[in-house]
Amino acid sequence: MAAGGAGGVGDGMRDVLDRLVGWWRDEKPAALATVVGTYSSAPRQAGASMLVGPGGEAVGSVSGGCVEGAVYELGQEVLADSRPRLQRYGVSDEDAFTVGLTCGGIIDIFVETVAPRTYQELGAVAEAVRSGSPVAVATVVSGPAARLGKRLIVWPEGVDGPTGGTGSDRIDAAVRDDARGLLDAGRNTILHYGVDGQRRGEGLDVFVESFAPPPRMIVFGAIDFAAAVARMGSFLGYRVTVCDARPVFATASRFPGANEVVVEWPHRYLAAEAAAGRIDKRTALCVLTHDPKFDVPLLEVALRLPEVAYIGAMGSRRTHDDRIGRLREAGVTDAEIARVSSPIGLDLGARTPEETAVSIAAEMIALHWGGAGVRLADREGPIHV
Repeated sequence: MAAGGAGGVGDGMRDVLDRLVGWWRDEKPAALATVVGTYSSAPRQAGASMLVGPGGEAVGSVSGGCVEGAVYELGQEVLADSRPRLQRYGVSDEDAFTVGLTCGGIIDIFVETVAPRTYQELGAVAEAVRSGSPVAVATVVSGPAARLGKRLIVWPEGVDGPTGGTGSDRIDAAVRDDARGLLDAGRNTILHYGVDGQRRGEGLDVFVESFAPPPRMIVFGAIDFAAAVARMGSFLGYRVTVCDARPVFATASRFPGANEVVVEWPHRYLAAEAAAGRIDKRTALCVLTHDPKFDVPLLEVALRLPEVAYIGAMGSRRTHDDRIGRLREAGVTDAEIARVSSPIGLDLGARTPEETAVSIAAEMIALHWGGAGVRLADREGPIHV
């Protein structure tokens, strides 16, 4: 992960949210530790969370075990004096494996007390997260003592809800504008401002945690490979739809890993979803039909969508060449055709549906993070760049 802590949607907070809200409703203060910045080979992404409960409970993880003991002690200190802390944990030395990161990375962790008096908006935020409604939480993690721990709740345009605030209208306005962009992209990161909200200033750091609905994966083609890809998509955190025009094959019982199964011509379904605004830059499209009457009209629609995270199409080299020819005849440009990953997946030597699903997932991950898709054992240098 690059310096600055850009990460994915706030799944870490989701993992501990129910316990946190339970204590909050019972007016029992708890300490919330959140990864707000990561550098080099950090074990968890920005947004990973851990709780220190009112009875000494430890819930969640911020480092996969490397620094949890030290964070637990810091959480107890924060509960005792109600003073938020921003703490950096770096590389372990040979005799201190319990208080550093053995992976060689660095993480910044912000620890704060959560109670009704410190986080009045938590109930509304939790309800939005549970219902799949987008919301972002912007927290001052570094800066003047009077602003430390202040938070602004950022809702999409046209959505009302409690907002909180940093104590400065100028800071709130700047953070709100920037956080909406992060919420739209489903990203967590630190924003840097001047102490009065100047965009090019420094001295005030605000961590924005985005709670956006899960990204979508749409799998076209109700075949055995689709069942494995649907399971893999669910495992990776996608909301998975399987779509096929043949009702005898497109049944919920055949695809237990999918959130929904739709009987419709693929190109019609995708066009309707796009028109309804349900396709965005985080959407992955997996075309597994390898039948020209289905996949050529579908790819015509898919390749002309302005923002899609991934478009992959299954088929042999011969199928791929035939499909490309048909797409060109349909007026699809070479630049548009270049957006499709075909044949789909990385070369893992996959044979079974499950192995193929891993191959497809590996390609999606590599493209998302800029990975080379080669064996780490054959590379030198840092694992994450």
